[in-house]
Amino acid sequence: MTIAETGAPAAEVAVDLEEQRRARNQRVEKIGRWLLPVLVMAAAILLWDRIVVWNAIPKYILPGPFLVIQTLIQDAGILFPALLVTLEITLMALSVAVIGGAGLAILFTQNRWVEMSFYPFAVILQVTPVVSVAPLIFIYVSNRLVGLLLCAWLVAFFPVLSNTTLGLRSADHNLRDMFSIYGATRWQRLRYLQIPSALPYFLGGLRIAGGLSLIGAVVAEYVAGTGGIGSGLAFRILEAGYRLNIPRMFAALLLIAFTGVAIFAVLSFISHLLLHKWHESAVKRET
Repeated sequence: MTIAETGAPAAEVAVDLEEQRRARNQRVEKIGRWLLPVLVMAAAILLWDRIVVWNAIPKYILPGPFLVIQTLIQDAGILFPALLVTLEITLMALSVAVIGGAGLAILFTQNRWVEMSFYPFAVILQVTPVVSVAPLIFIYVSNRLVGLLLCAWLVAFFPVLSNTTLGLRSADHNLRDMFSIYGATRWQRLRYLQIPSALPYFLGGLRIAGGLSLIGAVVAEYVAGTGGIGSGLAFRILEAGYRLNIPRMFAALLLIAFTGVAIFAVLSFISHLLLHKWHESAVKRET
């Protein structure tokens, strides 16, 4: 049936076809966003299993993926309490990093002299490896939990600080001039202009800090090296290595990886909730 037979203008038909094409592309992209990673992950696991089988690799050198999952289930009574310990330190360090990093960023943008005085110290703490600082921390800090928290915080707070500082300074200069013309106070400018402008930057730093806080917690547990009931996943990995229980090591590493992915997913979801209605980075674009 031609356009003349349907009686519809050519422009309307073209618009309908374009809308159908966009809807089809969106459906394909939505399916591919979930299907492709699943297929690639399944292929990687299958390749891992086949390499172990074809080369007859002993389990104390490289266990197969199904043995790792079986070990994870069997040793759940040991690994999951350790996971809770590591997760507690991670979330506490992330919370302190958010409060400290965002607070310092606001202070830096409100007082240029404070920023020039203390920002170099923040950079020094960031570029110094936590592995080299952690032994000193555990010498001077008697409380093990506080030492672990401090090590994880040192790793996590700088992305929040640097991103938030950048965001607070990225407010549109025309809007700054308008606020000045109308006699806005420093607090009003911060609350209604700078903080909304810095929100995407802060959330980007928060996603980075989430993974770094987990890394910092695990590294701190490695350095602390203490066992017992309150030990985290890092100690369980060391313990399994000493006993050549390689499947348990892989199971603990799998838990750490899944925890990092879960933290990133939750923080990305929070970022989407806060930005999807107004910011370009989260607004869905039609293709």
